[in-house]
Amino acid sequence: MRSITPQDAAIIEVAGGVDTHSDTHTAAVIDQVGRVLGTEQFPADTAGYAALLDWMRSFGQLVGVGVEGTGAYGAGLARLLHRQEVLVIEVDRPDRKTRRFQGKSDPIDAVQAAKTALAGERTGVPEQRDGRIEALRNLRVARRSAVDQRADAQRRIKTLIVTAPDDLRERLRSLGVKDLITTCANLRPDRTGAASPATAVKIALRSLARRHQQLTAEIADLDELLEPLVTAINPRLVTANGVGTDVAGQLLVTAGENHDRLRSEAAFAMLCGVAPIPASSGRTTRHRLNRGGDRQANAALYRIVLCRLRWDPRTRAYMERRTKQGKSKKEIIRCLKRYIARELYQIITTNDLELAA
Repeated sequence: MRSITPQDAAIIEVAGGVDTHSDTHTAAVIDQVGRVLGTEQFPADTAGYAALLDWMRSFGQLVGVGVEGTGAYGAGLARLLHRQEVLVIEVDRPDRKTRRFQGKSDPIDAVQAAKTALAGERTGVPEQRDGRIEALRNLRVARRSAVDQRADAQRRIKTLIVTAPDDLRERLRSLGVKDLITTCANLRPDRTGAASPATAVKIALRSLARRHQQLTAEIADLDELLEPLVTAINPRLVTANGVGTDVAGQLLVTAGENHDRLRSEAAFAMLCGVAPIPASSGRTTRHRLNRGGDRQANAALYRIVLCRLRWDPRTRAYMERRTKQGKSKKEIIRCLKRYIARELYQIITTNDLELAA
């Protein structure tokens, strides 16, 4: 679309929108009444980000930029805009109804992002990705991948044992996980007999077991980096009842570097997917389970609940009292996750205030 530059661009206020992709970003600028002033495409690199910002500012005073995908393809652009003290607004992609009537293209999506940012609908404050929380997130990505692959290797070992020859199956089926991995890793099959199923299963078991051992060493190495980092970021959170390094790390990543984007503890609970959703109608008044939010944070809160139900007398007393009131175990756990989210939100934000002081 051809750019339309206002004659008095120095005094008007404009808003921008960006549809982000891996190689290019498509930008749009609108005025305060929603008229499209121009659209343009820029390369997704440092020079392209700077050119995009200069182009937007040529239309007038830039009050904010709506960026789609600030946690993915738009992360680099969001960092530059933040350094330039430009208000960055995270917008969701257009809903299906809007796309059905307006069509789908990069300029259309960029204009829609600008209009959404200007209206303030379905928007949020993006996470800052230039501090210790981002470093923590990167390390946790590697650790989680290693944990998943190790669990997959262990499942495949047990599957192979089920169909292994009788003598090998009887030898391995009663071993614990640690002894099983050690035994399989020490197998010495004859590689020249790989065409034999009995030899092939031994080769496969040894390969999977050694992979399991390598992943275990990798996880331990990452834990040595994660534990002091999480403690340095928020020492009080790690010492909370039922909260360890892994759980604390996940909650810190979910909250983000700029915790001020969380307006209240209710917003943090919604972000973790533990805020109850109203599901009332007519004479029925009830709430249902929240299936949204960060599911990893939700799982972290669930592990805290399980730990406290086993060891914390107050939590056990709460469970007994609510059970007598007719609540199911799932409903009680949902309530406990909500209470714990409130408690940990206070610890996270209080730590910010202490660091600022």
